[in-house]
Amino acid sequence: QAKYLAQIILVGAQVVGRAFVRALRQEFAASRAAADARGRSERPQSAAASRIIGISLQEAQQILNVSSLNPEEIQKNYDHLFKVNDKSVGGSFYLQSKVVRAKERLDEELRIQAKGDKEKGRKAET
Repeated sequence: QAKYLAQIILVGAQVVGRAFVRALRQEFAASRAAADARGRSERPQSAAASRIIGISLQEAQQILNVSSLNPEEIQKNYDHLFKVNDKSVGGSFYLQSKVVRAKERLDEELRIQAKGDKEKGRKAET
């Protein structure tokens, strides 16, 4: 009976192991597909900034509740959300960190756009 019990446990472990490996492969494939789609939708520099900062441009805009890259609107919303989420007034450090990261991402995108505009201006002169 111990032999049969050991066989049942072994077969069960194999089944669970195979299912886990299959699920892991599917998750890796889905992650890779999402990264490829995200990379295609953004310019190369913008995609690199998303990877470095860890927040996509869309996510940053949603966090700061801005629809366009207007520096004044970004700063206004950032100041408000940062103050509202301050820990001293009962806010959340986690949310405050997300607001800071979103601002960093949008600032980086503004810098990339300014650099692109500057390069376009140089090309137009030549």
